[in-house]
Amino acid sequence: MTFTGGCYCAAIRYQADGPMRLAGHCFCRTCQHISGGAGNTFIVVDAAGFRYTSGTPKSFVHPDHSESPTRGFCERCGVHLTARSAKAEGVVLIKVGTLDDPSVVQRLQVVVWTSEMQPFQCVPEGVAAFPRFPEKST
Repeated sequence: MTFTGGCYCAAIRYQADGPMRLAGHCFCRTCQHISGGAGNTFIVVDAAGFRYTSGTPKSFVHPDHSESPTRGFCERCGVHLTARSAKAEGVVLIKVGTLDDPSVVQRLQVVVWTSEMQPFQCVPEGVAAFPRFPEKST
């Protein structure tokens, strides 16, 4: 499968080739800040199949959070496009709203950081939910 997308002003475009590994939503306070309130809906794709096809995003890593992911965003329109984390090497999280066709996400598979969700937020029925981000089992 091929996923394409970009920022609001079209200065940055990307393409991801390969399967969608996961579709999820994060309610952590960081994602609430970054999104302006609702958290972040994302898909996970293999980093090997991901590339920017035009433009170069700026990156941001929060200096006060040691495990903060690197977030890619457009410096012109401010749209948050991607996140990469040392905790999840080999994958890229793409923000669903930046996809050319967000309807490729038919159903969320997981919701994380429910411990930080606000009273007005809700978990879709039948979706696995975790108070934090589940750790890999060894």
